[in-house]
Parts: sequence; structure tokens; C-alpha cells
Amino acid sequence: MNRGQAQFSQRARERRAELVAHPMYRQLLTLDDLRRFMESHVFAVWDFMSLLKRLQQLLTTVTVPWVPALSPRVSRFINQLVLDEESDSDGLGSYASHFEIYRRSMLEVGADTLHIDAVVRSIQNVGSWRPELVPEPARSFVRSTFGLLERGQAHEVAAAFAFGREDAIPDMFRALIAALDHQNPGLLKHIRYYLERHIGVDETEHTPMAKAMLAELCGDDEQRWLEATLALDDAVEARLGLWDGILVRVSRQRSSTRLVAVAAPPSARTASIRPVRGAR
Repeated sequence: MNRGQAQFSQRARERRAELVAHPMYRQLLTLDDLRRFMESHVFAVWDFMSLLKRLQQLLTTVTVPWVPALSPRVSRFINQLVLDEESDSDGLGSYASHFEIYRRSMLEVGADTLHIDAVVRSIQNVGSWRPELVPEPARSFVRSTFGLLERGQAHEVAAAFAFGREDAIPDMFRALIAALDHQNPGLLKHIRYYLERHIGVDETEHTPMAKAMLAELCGDDEQRWLEATLALDDAVEARLGLWDGILVRVSRQRSSTRLVAVAAPPSARTASIRPVRGAR
């Protein structure tokens, strides 16, 4: 391992620790908190696919006439990743992208898909995303991703893709899902499947391959490793900003709910706190 790669690896460990330690995770306590989280996090699930597709454009051959890719090893990794992410087994006997599985899980728990659906429809109709359709805090996060996609070199995109994404979701989030699933049997079936497939495969298969891909792209070029480190920092800062925004949104929703409960007459207050499985 050369000096540039060693410095990058150390930085990646430090930044991942920051993501895992973010206070947002400790504030996700209820099914309603999970809904608010998913309504913003779905944009990270969606733009993850754009990162992957950009790598496919840069590192494999997707043009006609076809010519061999520069690195068959990297090409195979990217194409395998596209297969897994874009057309995985959906747990229902068919196939779906991990984004579609996530959206299905949002509907299952009663999260709002209005904004993400509007963005997808806009792209299908006009071929580009419209920032005004994306609510904060997700808008700033997506802008950061697409800035990298427009200007970044292959090793910079690969660094953000490999080290700033879903593998940084900690065990406490999985524990929350397990607890909520126990309280609401069957209601979180799809989000549990998403975590098992998308994040589980990331940890055991995709992240090691992504590290090998980045090592091949940067080689012994210390300038490339420096650029990869800066791209990693930008990706992690964007993710921390998203987590900060979700934490604010969850806290405001909780405060608003408490105010409504306090203001309500006793009979209404009793009704408002009665647990209803799957209710918004």
C-alpha cells in the first residue's frame, strides 16, 4: 500500500466513524420517526443509482460500435453491481431495483412518496431532474451528488460511491427496524428485506470490490489518491448534512405532535395517543 492509499484508508475510517456516530440514529424511536427518515433518505437511495450509472459510463463500454473496456476486472465489477442494484430478487418471486424495493417499503409503513414520485416522473417526461421538486434536506444532498457526476473523474466518483454511501448505516438502525417490526408485525417486511439485500450485500461483497476498483483506478498516483480523498470528504459532508436535516425534521414533527396533543380536549387527546397499527 503506497502512502496516498494509506492516507486515504485512514481518512475513510475516520469519516465513516463520524457517520456512524451521528446523533440522528439515537433519535429515531417510533414508526413516525422512521417515516420522516425514509421520506428524505429515499433520495439518497435514488441518486446512488446515478452514481453507479456514471461509473458504468466511465468504466465500461455502453456505446455502439463496441470496443473492449480499459479494465475487464473493473468492468466486471461494475456490471455485476448494476445487475445486483438494478434487477435484484425482490423477495416476491420477481425482480426489482433496490430503489423500487425501498419505495415499496415506504408505502408499506405509510411514508409519503409524493416528492420522489414527482422527481421520477419529471425525469421520465423531460429527461432531467428538477431541484425544486426535491424538498430539503434532500435537495442539497442531491445537488452535491450531481455536481460530482458532472465534474468528477472516474476515481473521484468511485471514492464517493465506495466509501460515502449505504454501508455507513450502523447496527443501531437495524435494531430500530427489528424493534418496530416486533411492535408492528408484518409492517416492515420490505424495509427489512431492503436492509438484508442492499446493505448486507454492500458490506460483504460490494465494498471489498469497490475498494479494489479504487485501488486499480488510482494505482501509485498520489495526486489521484488526494483527489479521491477530497471527493470522499465532500460525499461524507453531504451525508452528514442530510442526517442533520433529517434530525431537525424528526424533532420538529415530534414537537408539533406534542403541541397538538396538549391543545386537544381530553377525549380527543386520549384518542390521539391510542396506538393504531400502520396509521400515519
